[in-house]
Amino acid sequence: MPKGYIKEIRSRVGHMPLILNTAAGILLNDRQQVLLNLRTDTHNWSLPGGYLEFGETYSQACVREYKEDSGVEVEIIRPLKIFDEGSFSYPNGDQVQTITQLFLVRQIGGQLLTDETDETVRLDYFDFDQLPPLMNQQTEDMLTYAANNR
Repeated sequence: MPKGYIKEIRSRVGHMPLILNTAAGILLNDRQQVLLNLRTDTHNWSLPGGYLEFGETYSQACVREYKEDSGVEVEIIRPLKIFDEGSFSYPNGDQVQTITQLFLVRQIGGQLLTDETDETVRLDYFDFDQLPPLMNQQTEDMLTYAANNR
């Protein structure tokens, strides 16, 4: 199935609540700060990551989404935890419960995007104890877990 699986589903079901699979990564700099992206859709911060395309694994989605969201090429160091609690309503009305596999990742190439894209306004590293306004409770839960399990 070509890229765009979620858009195809949404074209058929509208804004109805869906359970969707996502992958996200924790990338730390040399000061042990975590990379976050300021999202264009919600105007708050989240971990680079996103929805799996049909036929894709969690790790493949994490690597692909990381490159799309941040410009950085990563490899998986190890899975950290699956997060499956909480729902979220996007500004456009789409409702989701996400099941997210969180990974610890390391940079192997690329560089941080410097221009705004259709998904990312900007990128920055943050201390775990000085985080900006986050996208949702699940993002907060993932960062809390990662702060204690690096």
